[in-house]
Amino acid sequence: MADHHEEDELAPTQTAGYKVGEKKTMEEYQNLDANDESLKKWKQSLGLGGAAAPGPSDDPRKVVVLGIALEVAGRPDVSVDLSTKDALEKSKSQPFTIKEGVEYRMKVKFKIQHDVVSGLKYLQVVKRKGIKVDKTEEMIGSYGPNPEAYEKKFQSEEAPSGMLARGHYEAKSKFIDDDNVTHMEWTWSFDIKKDW
Repeated sequence: MADHHEEDELAPTQTAGYKVGEKKTMEEYQNLDANDESLKKWKQSLGLGGAAAPGPSDDPRKVVVLGIALEVAGRPDVSVDLSTKDALEKSKSQPFTIKEGVEYRMKVKFKIQHDVVSGLKYLQVVKRKGIKVDKTEEMIGSYGPNPEAYEKKFQSEEAPSGMLARGHYEAKSKFIDDDNVTHMEWTWSFDIKKDW
């Protein structure tokens, strides 16, 4: 019987014919052809238009995930703070509730510091009683350092419903880039219930 490693579950899917972009330094990005309007717009979309804050020297992270949230029409967001180590630990032991059958959209709030991050992806595996029930892979994109936080909304999803769907779920998530660098990985949990 093949030995399954848990890391493999959160491996990104390789897109056929997709080539990882050439890695450039911040200085190289800043000095790309200044006369090219489309390049200027692209650099602005990465947050490279002005003097971006490089990030604190005592925090070497390039991607700082501040939190994830579930957006549900007509309700306040179900937010999970991920900005500190304590908050990460709490997310493991304090599950949040999702009403069965509800339509929701996940969103993530994050900051980029020090350098451009290329091809950032969000990967998630959900298990129930140790059995994998769902795998999500969302492309977030390429971003440059910016003192302001970015927010990315994912596709709408529908929570499972019915007596069999109700219960406790464990999730493992990570943020990974084109260079296969894992910027953050954590576990969390949620409960699907008949009502909020």
